[in-house]
Amino acid sequence: MIRFLILFFCVSTAVAQEIDADLLAVKSRMDTVEAFTVDIQLDVDISFINMPTKHAKMTYTKGEKAMFESSDFVMIPKRGLDFSLQQLFEYPFITVDRGEEIRNGVSYKAINIIPTDKRADFSIATLLIDTVQARITETEINTKKNGTYTLHFHFENEDDILPELVDVNFEIERLKIPLNYMGKDTSIDRKQMREEGVKTGKITLKMTNYSIDYL
Repeated sequence: MIRFLILFFCVSTAVAQEIDADLLAVKSRMDTVEAFTVDIQLDVDISFINMPTKHAKMTYTKGEKAMFESSDFVMIPKRGLDFSLQQLFEYPFITVDRGEEIRNGVSYKAINIIPTDKRADFSIATLLIDTVQARITETEINTKKNGTYTLHFHFENEDDILPELVDVNFEIERLKIPLNYMGKDTSIDRKQMREEGVKTGKITLKMTNYSIDYL
């Protein structure tokens, strides 16, 4: 009887920790992208910061950190352009099926990613998956040190693997912004910035001129 209970517990644990098949399908599709470059237009919507539109070029190579080139300061949140989700997959995790959620009349599969390794820099992430096109349309990532990020991915075509537009919402108090290095064309309301309470910000990233290398 004891052996049966031990075996049942082990099997149950293994089943509970299976990685969601639709998430694996997304990862498999993203893994076909070996590298890409893209031009980025960045617009900041933060109540106490007045910053004009900025431009940058992003270069991504699988397994490496994304690189950015710009003639001016560009403020991109750490989680803003993790299209490959490699930061979420860096350490072991389990997934939990949260059913379906509706966005603009369209149904998406919702899952939680919960890391099982203390080295992970987030506590939980919620993803909305387009199971037909095998891609992520929305993520909410609760980090351990930098607050919560919510990302909305918009695609130009039904079969695109990379988005043309990303909306990044985040908590200002948790985001470390080097305010002294934003450029002379940026103004900051420091009084409003120092007011108590959690403030939120939004950054819109528009991507053009993709050059993608596939496996």
